[in-house]
Amino acid sequence: MFGKQLAAITGKLLPESRATRMAWLVAVLASAALLTLPEIVRLDGKPHSDWQQFLGRFHPLAVHLPIGLIVLLPLLEIAGAFRPALREAAGFVLGLACAACLGTLILGFLLAYGSGDAGTTVTRHLWGGIALCIGLFLCLLARSSESTGSAARGYPALLVCVLLVLLFTAHQGGSLTHGSNYLTEYLPAPLKRWAMLGAVSAAVPNSDSFYGKHIHPIFDSNCVACHGPGKMQGGLRLDSYESLMRGGKDGPVVLPRSSDTSLLIERVTLPANNQHFMPAEGRPSLKPDQIAWIRAWIQQGASPTAINVAGISIPEGSKELPIQPVGDYSSLMDEIRQMQQSQSAKLLPVSGKPSDGLILNTVDVAPSFGDAQLAQFQRFAPYIVEADLARTAVTDASFDILSRFTHLRVLHLEGTAVTGSGLAKLTALSQLTYLNLSETKITTPAVAPLKSMPNLHHVYLFSSPAEPELTTERSAQ
Repeated sequence: MFGKQLAAITGKLLPESRATRMAWLVAVLASAALLTLPEIVRLDGKPHSDWQQFLGRFHPLAVHLPIGLIVLLPLLEIAGAFRPALREAAGFVLGLACAACLGTLILGFLLAYGSGDAGTTVTRHLWGGIALCIGLFLCLLARSSESTGSAARGYPALLVCVLLVLLFTAHQGGSLTHGSNYLTEYLPAPLKRWAMLGAVSAAVPNSDSFYGKHIHPIFDSNCVACHGPGKMQGGLRLDSYESLMRGGKDGPVVLPRSSDTSLLIERVTLPANNQHFMPAEGRPSLKPDQIAWIRAWIQQGASPTAINVAGISIPEGSKELPIQPVGDYSSLMDEIRQMQQSQSAKLLPVSGKPSDGLILNTVDVAPSFGDAQLAQFQRFAPYIVEADLARTAVTDASFDILSRFTHLRVLHLEGTAVTGSGLAKLTALSQLTYLNLSETKITTPAVAPLKSMPNLHHVYLFSSPAEPELTTERSAQ
């Protein structure tokens, strides 16, 4: 009975041409295959083979081709009313758009399945791509029909539907890449109120807690685009405290009072070229102070309600010192290059403007970089605004050298052998705003002189003898 009804309907809708019937049959079968694809191969949130991820990563590159072709299509159809040659070109563009859209959909599915992406936005983006392919199939058949039936007359309406589906699908793809609020983040306030945007915000447990004020915003800005309700890479969500503590497909990512073995800390501290480094997909790495906050918070219990974390002092409403120009070091570029070749430590420009200063980076040679090596950089001291000496072999003797870095604003000494003898010499650095002494043997008496430095807003003493005392004193200021 159903077969007869289907045959009758098909006979009314389809042209008599055998070739056209075959084209419709192929389109129906292809559409059915696309509709059943998400059910046959489910996005389970687990990473799969490397070759799937390799091919899938061509999706962001390939996706621009069908978008451009689909947008071009109605322009050619309209212009074809005046220049018939352009209408012929529109048919070719439509066929090319079908093929490009199908190929891009396959690459996108490989990317989601291979990398373990899941979530509402991923699913919507996938179904948008499927609907777009089917819509293009119907447009191609309706346009090529020589009859004057409903299929031919419906082509303009189908084309409008395709454009609407394209907008929806592109928006979902943009949300996956840049976050759901990418287009609306800087929307003027009156328009936000008119559109009722931002009325509902993610619930944060105790907004006055250390987690609510400092940890959750880090995840919200850097991680939720890949680990949120719309996209749960690895089955992990970081948009709420409960989801964070629940973990993902690889198990818990936060182990309270065990920061060194927590998967979250392991991933954000990997080398940037490691395939498991987070944040992934070309996003900038977390700042050292952000990692220090997360590490200390986890080590002290990962509480959602604790107001303070020992060893971390973040004064409220502190005003950063305006950046002072350091002068032009262009005449020293040859010496800087020679120094880098001989020392392997690097002097990196902050920006293209020499007056913005230099960064002393010792990451690649940290174990062999000591006081003697630091002394060789005194020639460039007036131009160095940031010194990363973390986990190097420098000692308390370095404070005498560092006191001559008159424009120094950021100093990393975490994980070094310094004990604080001579630390008072740093009070000569009037522009110093950030000092990390975590994982050292710094004592409370040694850090007392730091209280006289009004511009030193960020001090880190996590896992040091001075950890609790300085936090209390600076928080009370």
